Amino acid sequence: MAKAYWGIDMGGTKIEGVVLVREPEFKILERLRVPTEQDQGYEHVLGQFKKLVDLLKEKTGLVPEHIGVGTPGIIDSDTKVIKNSNTVCIIGKAMNKDLEALLSCKVTMANDANCFAMAETHLGIVPEISTNPEVVFGVIMGTGVGSGVVVNGKVIHGKHGIGGEWGHNRLDEIGDICYCGQKACVETFLSGPSCERYYQKLTGVKLSLKEINALFLKNDPMATQVIERLLHYFGKAVATVINIIDPEVIVIGGGVGNLDIIYEKGPAEVLKHLFNKEIKTKFVKPKLGDSAGVIGAALL
Repeated sequence: MAKAYWGIDMGGTKIEGVVLVREPEFKILERLRVPTEQDQGYEHVLGQFKKLVDLLKEKTGLVPEHIGVGTPGIIDSDTKVIKNSNTVCIIGKAMNKDLEALLSCKVTMANDANCFAMAETHLGIVPEISTNPEVVFGVIMGTGVGSGVVVNGKVIHGKHGIGGEWGHNRLDEIGDICYCGQKACVETFLSGPSCERYYQKLTGVKLSLKEINALFLKNDPMATQVIERLLHYFGKAVATVINIIDPEVIVIGGGVGNLDIIYEKGPAEVLKHLFNKEIKTKFVKPKLGDSAGVIGAALL
């Protein structure tokens, strides 16, 4: 049998695992999810990883020698512990080492948004849009807001390992406190939960972003206010990125990226704040869907 690649993508609400082969052709052998349940603490989250791997072993009949893991946040190059994660229970933990001990195999970890960006650049939508693009910007707008920058086919990590951390730039003078301790980060305006909180602030009613979007499509005034606010801040935030790295393609993943209005009206909102007088950047949905992150993790 061809070599099997194992990948795990950890999100704020779910942990997804995949086993795939790349030869003689790319094929997913098995793909499963379990809830993250981060509110129950770090040890419980580790247990969810083991539960997922055990299920994948059972389904495939295979045993991993090496697993790639995409996580929110990064491993500090000096301390070897997780930092800058919106899944706060893993911050300060030697997760790479702990997972290797728990799963009895080698574990390679990377930022989840970097995994997403690499997967879409090499195996996803980008090759259908452009041949050998110089710069690709991969965005995850879901429970949090993360991103990865791919230049000439390679992800940019940077000196501190925070290359592409667009979600934690300050976007406005008025905004909520972010989990990172700063105020008015991009994440506090463009994540799914931030949109839901804003709708609840306006109406007193708690709805999911999917439900809010359904009301928006029916011209509900409160839902329209939420979506228009989202578009406004999307324009401001993305214009800054284009002004600095000028990507040829922007791939938008996560639950917020499923909203068609982002692609219909987002570029025009970006142009309002752009140094250039026209916008040529392509805004696209990921071809690999919400599996892009886990496939990128497997490629580690």
